[in-house]
Amino acid sequence: MINLVLFGPPGSGKGTQGKGIAERYGLTAVSTGDILRSEMAKGTPLGIEAKKHIEKGNLVPDQVIINMMEELIHNHANDGLLFDGFPRTVEQAKAFDAMLKKMGQAVTALIELSVPDEQLVVRLLKRREIEGRSDDNIETITNRLEVYHTQTEPIVDYYHSQGKHIKIDGVGTIDEIEQRLQQALDAKLK
Repeated sequence: MINLVLFGPPGSGKGTQGKGIAERYGLTAVSTGDILRSEMAKGTPLGIEAKKHIEKGNLVPDQVIINMMEELIHNHANDGLLFDGFPRTVEQAKAFDAMLKKMGQAVTALIELSVPDEQLVVRLLKRREIEGRSDDNIETITNRLEVYHTQTEPIVDYYHSQGKHIKIDGVGTIDEIEQRLQQALDAKLK
């Protein structure tokens, strides 16, 4: 069973690249951001809780995300999965590994899309123009990048120590980045 984590800062192209990876390898794509935005639009208790944190550029508390993902993973126990936006902290990564282990599975690889902060800001401001995402403003972007570097980036070391980290240059055209991803994944999954 293939379980991939597509990893990188906000604006690195996870959503764009995730669709192609999921199709190519027959995986079910799971985007915590999409799930949380849907819950916020519906006004569910999870959505209300998430909105308080997301609008400030902060992470949703670990236990809220872990509970949400545990149910989702259980419901897709027989599918290969591609995760975008989970795990976001080392605590979430450890809980994720424990969830998968209970099902006799493991994370296959963490694929990191590496993009300089300056380019991320440009991409996110452009996304705001195109998609109208209210959380893509300069103050929130700056905070999200700080949170990413302090709370999320340590996951790289966690999975690197397990031999599961693949770093991809996330700068270039969508097709160029997709080619790099496919080559690295094809080599890893042989």
